[in-house]
Amino acid sequence: MQSAIRTNVVRRWAATLSLLVISIMLHGQCKYPNTAFLPGEQINYDLYFNWKFVWLKVGSTQFGVKQATYKGQQALRADILFKSNKRCEAIFPMRDTLESYTTPDLQPLYFRKGAFEGKRYTVDEVWYSYTGNQIQMKQRYKAPDGTWTDSQTVSTECVNDMLNILLISRSRDYSNMKPGDRITYRMVTGKRLSQQVLVYKGKENFKANDDHTYRCLVFSLLNDKEKKEKELLRFYITDDPNHLPMRIDFNLKFGSAKAFFLNASHLRYPISALVK
Repeated sequence: MQSAIRTNVVRRWAATLSLLVISIMLHGQCKYPNTAFLPGEQINYDLYFNWKFVWLKVGSTQFGVKQATYKGQQALRADILFKSNKRCEAIFPMRDTLESYTTPDLQPLYFRKGAFEGKRYTVDEVWYSYTGNQIQMKQRYKAPDGTWTDSQTVSTECVNDMLNILLISRSRDYSNMKPGDRITYRMVTGKRLSQQVLVYKGKENFKANDDHTYRCLVFSLLNDKEKKEKELLRFYITDDPNHLPMRIDFNLKFGSAKAFFLNASHLRYPISALVK
């Protein structure tokens, strides 16, 4: 009898320890040390849109990271704002905003994307919470017809959103990567959880809109939904410790947009990827 009790106690202790180990592993994997940027960084871009096979300068894009708090805890807030100019408003108004909160070590906490493109307006929202070995995601989506859909998803694997993937990508070490190497992410939106693949395309020099040329690492973010890969965005980051986004190509519902680097402030390191 006592032997059976001891056996049950040992089993319960082992199960508890196993859950604790899994939880530690999960949280360790879902956090990523930020080595690339500091709060206060601000980057400005010129925005271009493909309209009937012609690329037009249609506005501006701002990307910034700030010190913040989220539900009482220390956090980073990242924002991307796309704003079309007055000339473009009559043709194709576009005012997209992406907002995310993460812990200082880039663990996602909240994500919102409001997309106003033409006459189409959608909203994606995701709230993350972490319990034991699980990530709970409360998702909300506003369709173009104005209806809201709420859902919840649970995962035992790390999950990211589009903006969080961009932040983490800036802090990765790519020194041993070769063109074609792939990094897999599970990406969440306001209505679905899917697998995304970040493909390293190699190095390329890029002349930005500040009239300087920079050595860049090029990446493509693919959605492999239904085993058919589709490029969501392509971005160029400087080949230096900043991994500063110099160019971002977006595939939208109604065309394509490109953001070209114009200037930046409050960088963590001097830009050493400048081609002289």
